[in-house]
Amino acid sequence: MTDFALTTPSVLFLLPLALLPLLLSAQRPQSYPSIDGIEADPLSIVFDWVLRIAGAIAIAALILGIGGLHRLGRTIEKTGEGAHMVLLIDRSSSMDNTFAGRAPEGGEESKSAAARRLLKNFVIHREHDLVGVAAFSTSPMHVLPMTDHKEAIAAAVDAMDRPGLAFTNVGRGLALALDIHEADTSPAARVILLVSDGAAVIDRKVQDALRAAFARRPMNLYWLFLRTEGTPGISTVPGPGEEDTPQAMPERHLDKFFKSLGITYRAFEAENPEAIGNAIAEIGKLEQSPIKYEERIPQEDLKARAFIVALSALLVLLAAKLAEVRLVPSTEDA
Repeated sequence: MTDFALTTPSVLFLLPLALLPLLLSAQRPQSYPSIDGIEADPLSIVFDWVLRIAGAIAIAALILGIGGLHRLGRTIEKTGEGAHMVLLIDRSSSMDNTFAGRAPEGGEESKSAAARRLLKNFVIHREHDLVGVAAFSTSPMHVLPMTDHKEAIAAAVDAMDRPGLAFTNVGRGLALALDIHEADTSPAARVILLVSDGAAVIDRKVQDALRAAFARRPMNLYWLFLRTEGTPGISTVPGPGEEDTPQAMPERHLDKFFKSLGITYRAFEAENPEAIGNAIAEIGKLEQSPIKYEERIPQEDLKARAFIVALSALLVLLAAKLAEVRLVPSTEDA
């Protein structure tokens, strides 16, 4: 009963009026010379009490309806499939180019625009996920904390359309994504989805800090690498005489660093919007762990139901009243 409330609780002072039909009969009195010879009529007694109770219900329902009866908003814990996920999106200036490495022309779509469109569709169809959003270029930016509000997530992803800077500081971006997860204490499966079209050298101290953070709280890491046409890929091996250093081949060495973390990690290379969609769909299939989530039930107005109950009880009383017959003594008995 604690879920129910009244907009105007003071009407409860009128609730004792509902006892009146139980104490006083509304039936028309009849005069009889004597009822000593009449046997008890259980059916009439039951019918009399049915009408009394109907009257009490009518008064009580009317009072509750006038008082604004409603059921309070609440949360229900349920079990589904999903994960708690941070979308870590690269906002370096190169993301504003197409996969061909030039500024979009005509109906062309930039890498960031394609990623935003497909990420929003992905999030909307993940019913039970909690999603946070972070961005990075020269510095990381906390865009949205963990939430299940799809409109807020979509708006946060759309906010990634602002022009970015030239540098890609993926190390600090990952540190921010881990901090977002640290604020969430639930035991759900944890995911970082890194969306970037390049990599950069991560300082040794930052590497050690990231390694310690991942060891403290393991989670799944996915790197969606938006590869520009003609640039080295994640698995590209340097040729004879070419340097194999983080400075010369940052994507290759970032991938090696991720693999050394001892966590579930997978990289996806995408060279067009279709490949982005396929990679995101594959990630969705991989992240189907059981998850407990809370479903919010909004406040429910019960005034109309109270008035319907009152009307039904009043119709019962009206029907009984219309069926009532007055006995008139005959002239012979007089």
